[in-house]
Amino acid sequence: MGTLNKKLTKKERTKIQLDITDAHDSFERKLKLHAIYKTHDPELSQDLVQTTFLKTILYLQRGGKIDTMRSFLNHVLRGLIIDEYRKEKVTSLDVMLDNGFEPSEEGFEQMINILDGKEMVELIKQLPKKYQRVMKMRYLQDLTLTEMSSVTGEKQNTMAVQAHRGLILLKDLYEKSHS
Repeated sequence: MGTLNKKLTKKERTKIQLDITDAHDSFERKLKLHAIYKTHDPELSQDLVQTTFLKTILYLQRGGKIDTMRSFLNHVLRGLIIDEYRKEKVTSLDVMLDNGFEPSEEGFEQMINILDGKEMVELIKQLPKKYQRVMKMRYLQDLTLTEMSSVTGEKQNTMAVQAHRGLILLKDLYEKSHS
């Protein structure tokens, strides 16, 4: 417990700042996209990602050690998203209207986009396994071809071809489900 209350030296504080800045530059966008995918709320997602970095800073300042920053950040974010789901939410339309909510077509368009996204996830599940994997990495996890290549051990060109073919198959499935 002695390390938790220890005063940090200037060198340790600088290292933490550099580590967090580097992590923020590298992972903030992907964390935010993941949070948006899970919560469907860009403002809430931004708050969750910023809280993720704040908790990480506090953990490091208390003397915590992080082996893999990306995994650690994802773990913290997942916990925050789960906590958000568990919060009691107001669902009464009357209460929402009393608080100034006004139904609009913009909300309807957002709902259509969310439903289309969920439909796409279901359609991806119908693709052959090798295309499912590539489509999930590319469009759900937002990995680049380089990242996909390093994860699978296959060439970038192979990943690009599979992503292109998977997209063609996905479009066909979508058209068949809407005809």
